Amino acid sequence: MTTSPSPTAPIGAFDSGVGGLSVLRAIQAQLPHEDLLYVADQAHVPYGPRGLQEVQRLSEGVAEFLMSQGVKLIVIPCNTASAAALHALRAQYPGFPFVGMEPAVKPAAEHTTTGVVGVLATPTTFDGELYASVVERFGGGVTLLQDACPGLVAEIEAGQADGAEAERILRAALEPMLAQGLDTVVLGCTHYPFAFETIRRIVGDEVRLIDPAPAIARRVAALLDAAGLRNPGPAGITRYLTSGDPAAMQARVAELLGQQVTVQGLRWAAGQLQPVEN
Repeated sequence: MTTSPSPTAPIGAFDSGVGGLSVLRAIQAQLPHEDLLYVADQAHVPYGPRGLQEVQRLSEGVAEFLMSQGVKLIVIPCNTASAAALHALRAQYPGFPFVGMEPAVKPAAEHTTTGVVGVLATPTTFDGELYASVVERFGGGVTLLQDACPGLVAEIEAGQADGAEAERILRAALEPMLAQGLDTVVLGCTHYPFAFETIRRIVGDEVRLIDPAPAIARRVAALLDAAGLRNPGPAGITRYLTSGDPAAMQARVAELLGQQVTVQGLRWAAGQLQPVEN
């Protein structure tokens, strides 16, 4: 960055779809004066099965678009994109603040009493260096049970987080873990908190569910404060953009966040994201 960003510049955030909205709502609550720019790359949702190299390439394209919009910080509220691209993006934009996601193995390991922790995430997250690092650093004293919940992201994107198929997927993942003494579940994909009630119905009230969104929002606030970049006000505005169907995205935002918004269209051309003219 050749010039210092302004405190009134927006915060950028991106995910393959609506999963990152679980983190966005925490940032909106923690930092109500900040303008936010949320990109859903729904042309490529879900990122989870795509593999590290493809997700890195897509993430770099979205980050380039957000940079072109003058953002002062980028949050990657997507465990898959963080696993694939966070290190590369920090190397590409040295000194620019990125906040990524990593499965919350550390707090899970600290709070479990049975020593059995379940991690629900995507295949690319499980394959990434970030996950391997947190397991190496914090998972040594516990039994980690993993499941990628194939198909769950698609159900949530379709507005069926509480549907029969989502419950079937989650039961297949969680019931074998419960049989092994599970007492803590890490929600290692930002889509999965939107299935919170379904998960709670399966595991019961005694199992701890760990959603990292509030911690991510606090991290964003701390970075802004350290750099003197917190927006003093007034109330912030959030812009929503998607490389998929704007009308479908509007419906999901209304359903998941209770917000009536206008969603702008984006399209990929030669590896770059461009606004779609209305």
